[in-house]
Amino acid sequence: MASREEMSTSFGAAADTYEAGRPSYPAEAVAWMLQPVRGAGRSLRVADVGAGTGKLTRAIVEHGAEVVAIDPDAGMLENLRANVAGVPTFVGRAESLPLPDAAVDAVLLGQAWHWVDVPAASAEAARVLRAGGVLGLVWNVRDERTPWVRRMTEAMHGSHAEEMMAGGGPAVAAPFDGLEDRTWRWTRPMTRDDLFAMARSRSYVLTAEPAERARIEQGLAAVCDEVGAVGDAVVNLPYVTRAFRSIRP
Repeated sequence: MASREEMSTSFGAAADTYEAGRPSYPAEAVAWMLQPVRGAGRSLRVADVGAGTGKLTRAIVEHGAEVVAIDPDAGMLENLRANVAGVPTFVGRAESLPLPDAAVDAVLLGQAWHWVDVPAASAEAARVLRAGGVLGLVWNVRDERTPWVRRMTEAMHGSHAEEMMAGGGPAVAAPFDGLEDRTWRWTRPMTRDDLFAMARSRSYVLTAEPAERARIEQGLAAVCDEVGAVGDAVVNLPYVTRAFRSIRP
């Protein structure tokens, strides 16, 4: 099995697949994370850390904020620039952000905090945030209360994010003191090709040996056949979005 480090940096080789397979974020979740820093009398300045292909970046831009996108993988940022015009991009990690002190109102991470060193990333987020700024963390997770979705996860293997959520959710470290959280439930219409792109964008699948990858795809094909995701037919994949926020003292 690939190491955690190899998994965390595996996405750039499949940036187009990631862009096709991963969902965007509900506008309500982004608004809730940014709510504590609204009303500053100017445009909000937000760092999207672990920005990937820009799924969360676009949602932040739609809220009228100025965004800088940061990711450890240059390939992901190249895809982001093709999809989100005018957003500055920098190669960097949550533990060492290429930003000056007190530079932004919010640091947001989508599908990314489970990869970080929590004490180092918490301290670095605090460094680049203004006093009263917000650290926001958000994940889209498939809703496994639906039996066929649970079987799909079993075929693909659970992710680090799913394991973290099952274990009680994310943690933060000093100077942040705990997290507020909210949940949204929604569905995403997907074809068979979309479902396969989603599976192929996962770090476990990207780093799997060929035989294991073939086993995963056979299992996913069986679930798709079962629910009628055949050809161009559309099925609704249920999602749970969980967002968390903490204020910098």
